[in-house]
Parts: sequence; structure tokens; C-alpha cells
Amino acid sequence: TGNPYFTTDSAAALRAIEIGADVLLKATKVDGVYDKDPKAHPDAKKYESLSYQEVLDQRLGVMDLTAITLCRDNNLPLIVFDMDQPGAVEDVVEGKSIGTYVGFSSSPEKV
Repeated sequence: TGNPYFTTDSAAALRAIEIGADVLLKATKVDGVYDKDPKAHPDAKKYESLSYQEVLDQRLGVMDLTAITLCRDNNLPLIVFDMDQPGAVEDVVEGKSIGTYVGFSSSPEKV
């Protein structure tokens, strides 16, 4: 990003807010948010949905603190999904339930 303490997550959140996006899609190397690293812990639990506060309280590392705070403060939900899963981008854009939803409540609303 060229700015200290400002990551690509923060830049993505800021741009999404600036353009009035309905949702921020975060493509990663895992299929959602887990309670611990699923690659190192086979017993890791995947979350279907989380509130911003749960992400912050549990320090889940979904995004950096600035990015998740920007999303929360601007009521911008995010969906974390696996970018390597075939058809994942199409599925998330079509509103199919994939990955992990993060918003004000841990119950996803249609975005």
C-alpha cells in the first residue's frame, strides 16, 4: 500500500467503503475463518458466521485490526472464502453460502 501500518486488508476495506460496496469479499487460502490454524490443527473448528465483536474478542486474525474496525464502523459485512476452490468466486457472487460471513450479528443477512 505504500503506507506504514496500512495493509492490503485496510486498503481493501477503505476502497470498499469509498465505493459504497454492499460486502467485502476476502479471498484466502482457506475456506473460511477457523478457531485455530486448520493446516496445523486438524481439529480446528470452522465458523459459518461471526460478529465483528466475536472476531475482535477472540483475536481471530480475519483481517488486521484497522480493516476489521473500518468494516464494523461502516457496517460493511465481509465474506472470507477459499480462492483456490473451483467456482468459489462465482458461488460467492451468486450469494451461495460459502466461507465465513462476518457482520454485526453472527447471522448473515442476504447481501
